[in-house]
Amino acid sequence: MTTFTEVIEGIGLVTDGLGVLVIVLGLIWATLRFGAALGRETDGYRRYREDLGRGILLGLEFLVAADIIRTVAVTPTFQGVLILGLIVLIRTFLSIALQAEVEGRLPWRQVATLPQQTVPVDESGGVANPHDPPGNGIKGREGMR
Repeated sequence: MTTFTEVIEGIGLVTDGLGVLVIVLGLIWATLRFGAALGRETDGYRRYREDLGRGILLGLEFLVAADIIRTVAVTPTFQGVLILGLIVLIRTFLSIALQAEVEGRLPWRQVATLPQQTVPVDESGGVANPHDPPGNGIKGREGMR
């Protein structure tokens, strides 16, 4: 009969495998997108690095989860928790560094966004006054004479 420890160890191994698989699939996906955009995009290398970084980030999340599952559920010793803390610290640093590289900012910095304003356009394509009734706007240069 399978013990709890064996089941948790198996779940940890599967999660580890998923992490590696996500990284490999991310590499393949980023490479395929880069190859497809070679002649059409001027900034393909930057996008390749971003796609590759996203794949690595997601894979690292799975690997950290697997370490937590195995360390806390299987061997909850003080030494195991210290090793887990060190592993999580290193992988967290890698995640932050990768995210800063991919997004061009630190994860805790928000991107400044300005509120979008809509500008009404009349039927001639010019900017319309939203308070005027339809059809009373200036139409091209002839209305300026």
